[in-house]
Amino acid sequence: MTKKNIFNISNHVDFEKVSVEIFQFQATHNLVYKSFLNYLKIDIKNVKKLSQIPFLPIQFFKSHKILSSKNNVTEVFLSSGTTGMQQSKHYVTDIELYEQSFKKGFEYFYGNIANYTVLALLPSYLEREGSSLIYMVNALIKDSKKKESGFYLHNLKELATKLKNLDKVNEKVLLIGVSYALLDLIEFQKFKLKNTVIMETGGMKGRRKEMIREELHQILREGFGVKTIHSEYGMTELLSQAYSKGNGIFECPPWMKILIRDTEDALTLLPKGKSGGINVIDLANINSCSFIATQDLGKIHPNNTFEVLGRFDNSDIRGCNLMVF
Repeated sequence: MTKKNIFNISNHVDFEKVSVEIFQFQATHNLVYKSFLNYLKIDIKNVKKLSQIPFLPIQFFKSHKILSSKNNVTEVFLSSGTTGMQQSKHYVTDIELYEQSFKKGFEYFYGNIANYTVLALLPSYLEREGSSLIYMVNALIKDSKKKESGFYLHNLKELATKLKNLDKVNEKVLLIGVSYALLDLIEFQKFKLKNTVIMETGGMKGRRKEMIREELHQILREGFGVKTIHSEYGMTELLSQAYSKGNGIFECPPWMKILIRDTEDALTLLPKGKSGGINVIDLANINSCSFIATQDLGKIHPNNTFEVLGRFDNSDIRGCNLMVF
């Protein structure tokens, strides 16, 4: 299995073929996934279709080392979490795979990064070690090759001035920010931006009360004076991202796919239009695990776009006995 195969996928037939190949590889070489499949009494030789592949609960990234490769680990990405919380750890043996995935993914949806000045308002991520989001945004800032691109921590006044000045001279800008910090910015200053993409990465990180996406986006639209708010859907345990260009409707790059599972029966997949737990196939995760059952709730639309509707609380997670073996 090569990186070339992953990033050359162009249709569902290709995706299914590569998915089954990666499943067979990981079911043999990933000891945690292999134990999980044994526990479920899955005969891996009989798995010939994508719909037959079991998904590893994401919580295993907190308790186990999820690896399908014997190569040296070159990077460890850590999830954010409050003090005392167990963090997810994603052990990466091929950082080039991550770079290829996020660069090709961004280009797939937004075109050449060199066309944008990239401004990042990600204080809670900058203030900790091991953030995969900071790694990604830092690379996009470098690749933009614009002297105005950069990170902002708490200097909202400087950022507000820069946003207005760049917009005034018709510079194409990507402002990527964590939700609470974007709200802080528009409370500090109101805008009427015409050339700026506002992209939220979710999360109040305990700094503000949580709100539904529709409410958040309405406040941000009014504060920045833009028609739509874009969103990025990614996580520590993934090397790929889905993007929304508005209304919280997300689309995956060709090497990533969302499936929906029954909340009462974790091994049953639901049809389009039904709400349930989000399962992610991320083929860029070839050296860890490509088949992950997340703690997010969502649904898939007929055109294969998807929505994130919320998260399970712990009492909602059925089949937790699958987590212990």
